[in-house]
Amino acid sequence: MPRPPDFNASVRAMPGAVYSPFADRLHDHPGPVFPLHVGDTWLEPGEGMRMQDIASADHPGLHQYCDTRGLPKLVDALVERSRRASGLAWERESVLVTAGATAGLACAVGAVASPGDEVLILAPFWPLIRGIVQATGATAIEVPFYDRVDSLETALEAVRARASERTVALYVSTPSNPTGRVLPGAWLEALAGLARERDWRILADEVYADFVYHGEHVPLAPFAPERTLSSHSFSKAFGMAGNRVGYLVGPEAWIDQAQKLGTHSFYNAPVPSQVVALRALEVGADWQREARAQYQSVGAAAADLLGLSAPEGSTFLFVDVAGKLDERGLPGLLEDCFEEGVLVAPGSSSGSDYADWIRLCYTAMPPEPTLEGVGRLARLLAGR
Repeated sequence: MPRPPDFNASVRAMPGAVYSPFADRLHDHPGPVFPLHVGDTWLEPGEGMRMQDIASADHPGLHQYCDTRGLPKLVDALVERSRRASGLAWERESVLVTAGATAGLACAVGAVASPGDEVLILAPFWPLIRGIVQATGATAIEVPFYDRVDSLETALEAVRARASERTVALYVSTPSNPTGRVLPGAWLEALAGLARERDWRILADEVYADFVYHGEHVPLAPFAPERTLSSHSFSKAFGMAGNRVGYLVGPEAWIDQAQKLGTHSFYNAPVPSQVVALRALEVGADWQREARAQYQSVGAAAADLLGLSAPEGSTFLFVDVAGKLDERGLPGLLEDCFEEGVLVAPGSSSGSDYADWIRLCYTAMPPEPTLEGVGRLARLLAGR
């Protein structure tokens, strides 16, 4: 008999809502709301790099398809930007413009992970990467890391402990979403060495590279350029999340395979978005500098309200609330937060070992309401 129709088992195993179970109830909330659950910025892109700053008369083909690698001028600009950042001799074949970093990472993972393979993910992690790995039929292996390791030796030990003969890749995020931790160069070099020793590929999620407040961002690719694919995002770098433009940089052979997946999914990143992305590279330095200063200030103030250390980078705080839970567990705390109008993401979305944690973004709203929302959260936690 024919098999009855069903949905893809790997997709069925993926989570649906990963950021908040209450997001669809926001419009019914009677008081002010503080949506701190999704990583975004309230800042509009700067003058010259917004959609209203371009016109089809000045950009022939603005509403047509383009090369699936990306607009040639943007690709060339990204090659130069990547060379300056890494010191590596990247070429046009080393770059792929994608429909946001999310699509880019999906193409990168899909190019190297097959059913039965395992991908190591340093945890806590960006909530979507686990589902991206699952969608390929591979297994996401979580490595408790950012809040657990305190030396190069313990970092390597944590990764080795979760590796197996089925491991094909290692996912690293720095600056980290959600912990805000910036990994030092010596650690990245050691992780790259381990990947070379075990013949793993490396997925370097560097979408917050432009927002480091303490220390410095060290790109991972120079330590193992032959096996590292780096992911970047205009969503974060220039406040263009709605435009859906990101890019991958790495070995030509890997980019070629990722491009096939891009062609068969989003085909090309939105052309108008690529045009303003190019403008951002040309005129966005001041916007980025001002955004970084504001993010640093608000992040430090939000951390202080919660009794945490100021984040080293990114736009998130990750909070251990295990000692603040009642018999209802984290769902009860999230419900109480929602009653206060505050939405935060459950830590379990960032790792199975983090069911008693919450993540919040301190850049999704202007500073004043953000700190009001964080203050409400702080008072709620203090009262438990």
